[in-house]
Amino acid sequence: FTSYQNKNQLMFLCTHLNPLFSRFLHFLLKQPDQANKPTTSNMSGLDGVEHKTLKVNGINMHVAELPGSGSGGEPIILFIHGFPELWYTWRHQMTALSSLGYRTIAPDLRGYGDTNAPEKMEDYAYFNIVGDLVALIDAVTGGDEAVFVVGHDWGAMIAWQLCMYRPEKVKALVNMSVLFSPRSPDRVPIPTLRRFFGDDYYICRFQKPGEIELEFKKLGTEKVLKEFLTYKTPGPLYLPKGKLFKSSENGGASSALPPWLTQEDLDYYVTKYDNKGFTGPINYYRNIDRNWELTAPWTGAKIRVPVKFIVGDQDLTYNSPGAKEYINGGGFKKDVPLLDETVVLKGVGHFLHEESPEEINQHIHSFFQKFL
Repeated sequence: FTSYQNKNQLMFLCTHLNPLFSRFLHFLLKQPDQANKPTTSNMSGLDGVEHKTLKVNGINMHVAELPGSGSGGEPIILFIHGFPELWYTWRHQMTALSSLGYRTIAPDLRGYGDTNAPEKMEDYAYFNIVGDLVALIDAVTGGDEAVFVVGHDWGAMIAWQLCMYRPEKVKALVNMSVLFSPRSPDRVPIPTLRRFFGDDYYICRFQKPGEIELEFKKLGTEKVLKEFLTYKTPGPLYLPKGKLFKSSENGGASSALPPWLTQEDLDYYVTKYDNKGFTGPINYYRNIDRNWELTAPWTGAKIRVPVKFIVGDQDLTYNSPGAKEYINGGGFKKDVPLLDETVVLKGVGHFLHEESPEEINQHIHSFFQKFL
């Protein structure tokens, strides 16, 4: 991997690195009187957060919403979470930005939390997830309005795809942790990862259906989630079979949580993952090669919406091969022509929006204000 292009592709593969439901079928099956009628649940949550179930793209999607402080017509921010997260990962941003006049909306993505988890592995490709979000945007706007978008981790990857396929749906994007990377027509992702990192690399370990889920079950949901959520090693994550997290620097299950993650926070994640399991979220990884095949028509495509990108300098993604060269060498700006700024937060890891919420909130607000 000596050329810039190959380094960039490897960087994309290191981080996170698609069946296609037709738009026609979605609208054919949609029932105007029922399909997008919100059903308010009695689910407990943060003060003022309203929980709804919306029918989108053939699934029931759980959506958390916090209205803005105005009298209606507030600009909408759609938050897209990653792995292993939920809508809850955006609690700090929703509270702060709704107080500044935004209507904040955060779904559990397909397969997560209180949203449906289709059984077929193929139902977790890019096109399915972006289809869910397009239908959600239409449901909350009436179908004729663009929204602001904030993404993190897999949510960032999905946000890049949303902007590439349907740029008219996005006013501006704040993406975190995972850089955009153009599709390389010459490198199939998973075989490339295996050659470079070996079979113990976590994305490679996720490929065989059911295998990693059994190992997670033996460890216990709380242990698994704690290890992922507190991972702050600026290097690749390996999960050797039978030795998961043995080399972790985070200590055992009884070690103290970082200040930004309370036991109450962890308990919420654990409850939802105990109920739903890990298969849906991990199926995103199992579609990486399929996504590569299906997105061939977008080879060479660029992101043509205004973007601000934020990453922590301790994030494994920022320290992936080729990432810094891509940012500093002009490649990122070339692929994202409307890139406004790249912000690197010192001493911050992968879950930067939870670790440094006040700083992230200010970055989001200051950027979106330019488009109001």
